[in-house]
Amino acid sequence: MARIVLATFGSLGDLHPVLGLALELHRRGHRTEIATTELYREKISALGLGFHALRPALAVVDAALVRRIMDGRRGSTYLLRNLMFPSVRDMHADLAPVVAGADCLVASELVYAAPLIAARTGLPWVSYSLAPISVFSVFDPSLLPGPPGTGWIQSLGPAANRLLRAAAKATTHAWWKPVRSLRRELGLPPGRHPLFEGKYSPRLDLALFSSVLQAPQPDWPAQTVQCGFPFYDEAGPAAGLPPAVGEFLAAGVAPIVFTLGSSAVHIADDFYLRGAQAARQLGRRALFLVGKNTPPPDLPASMLAWDYLPYAQIFPHAAAIVHQGGVGTTAQALRAGKPMLVTPYAYDQPDNAARVTRLGVARTLARSRYTDRHVAGELAALLDSPSYTRQAAAAGVRVQGERGVAVACDEIERQLR
Repeated sequence: MARIVLATFGSLGDLHPVLGLALELHRRGHRTEIATTELYREKISALGLGFHALRPALAVVDAALVRRIMDGRRGSTYLLRNLMFPSVRDMHADLAPVVAGADCLVASELVYAAPLIAARTGLPWVSYSLAPISVFSVFDPSLLPGPPGTGWIQSLGPAANRLLRAAAKATTHAWWKPVRSLRRELGLPPGRHPLFEGKYSPRLDLALFSSVLQAPQPDWPAQTVQCGFPFYDEAGPAAGLPPAVGEFLAAGVAPIVFTLGSSAVHIADDFYLRGAQAARQLGRRALFLVGKNTPPPDLPASMLAWDYLPYAQIFPHAAAIVHQGGVGTTAQALRAGKPMLVTPYAYDQPDNAARVTRLGVARTLARSRYTDRHVAGELAALLDSPSYTRQAAAAGVRVQGERGVAVACDEIERQLR
């Protein structure tokens, strides 16, 4: 039996893949522990997994913070330069004693202390990425937050994308000064840029997303293994839906499901109201997963608002899914084989939206154009064209055939041997 520590930061979309890996490794006889923000202590402990608090203590349920870090142009800069990199010393102080005596550390790219601990102690370290934007390829480039014209430069081909990546490395060099300072104090060389080459473990890097979203690229690190989505289905489909939800689904045709994941839901603004108005215009049934938001007023019997339902249980019942484009939500929608309307906010969401749109299973609507008229128009185009339903079903078959959790755990166990 090995002792394996998994470390991550972020929303439930970041936590759930780690839970899937931790539970499977535990099932295989290993002792698994998770280091992450205090917010998830109760959720992790309830599953019988070890929990360790890891700074910075990001409150991804705080609307003001979420609004700032979900800004499409400046959010990633604020998150990395102002929150994550300055906290690397605290992160290292929290994580170093946790991994003492461990056999392996599995860490997300935001755990900037992981490469330092591995370099200082020789602890086997596995890195992973959840979306194509994290394994940026010059041959199949991801949509990046940046000034106007960035997308045009990216369309010029690999050489232009290499220049763009070099410019991004130079621009962000000052951001990771706290990492270089801590490395120096620990007696380590400066290391490589943690947003680029420095975030990959030299032993094993896992691409934890489906080839449906992006196939392996020639410039991926040689040690990268693509596994597929590592689904974690909470209670699982067998647990059943709440009776009121089941009755609603049985009362008519499949509804359009509106959801904003676990982060953007805290800054929903008019997302659900405009969605309800669009559904009324189309004469369609709708289900709104609103979190703690106030449901749209005066919903007819053909519409239902619910705080939260596991996606694995509810997405298969949808006619279409309207969402923010987070990779966890996108993965569940792909596995359910349902067409999507994606209205992205920030980070990987615009790139994920572009990929599923190119795949022919979705349409993309900019957040600035999310009005009842535009939503209704996009949904009509989505639902009235059989090709979206056909392509979505085909993609669902491919994703359902993948074994993301099992493949990833097989690779981790190879490192233990």
